[in-house]
Amino acid sequence: MKSKKKTLYRDSKNGKLGGVCAGIAEYFGTEIWIVRLLVITAFLFSAGFFVVLAYIAAYFILDEMPEQRKWQQSVYKAHNVKKKPWQAGHSAQQILQNVSRELDEMENNIEQMEAYVTSFAFKMDREFTNH
Repeated sequence: MKSKKKTLYRDSKNGKLGGVCAGIAEYFGTEIWIVRLLVITAFLFSAGFFVVLAYIAAYFILDEMPEQRKWQQSVYKAHNVKKKPWQAGHSAQQILQNVSRELDEMENNIEQMEAYVTSFAFKMDREFTNH
């Protein structure tokens, strides 16, 4: 089985200041606020200049997250179960609510398609487009 190689990107969609912390949080599968807290703590209690320099360097070195990856992240984020407090994700109850909502939306879409397919308008459209 071939494993996918993870790549570190900047996530400006979920970021506050360039998306560096959001990208690091996504890469390691942790909450964004934890990474931000670590960066601020390092800035305050360590060499602040080097933390700012490293952040700026990361902003210019890291590529922006591709649109495809942003889309995948948003789709799978709703179904990501949080197993530990520091991990990103939702509780099992939230996951069930998300899945239930999505199934209700699918059911409504299917009902709309069924209503159209069994309608007189569909029969007329089919007759005129096939000839």
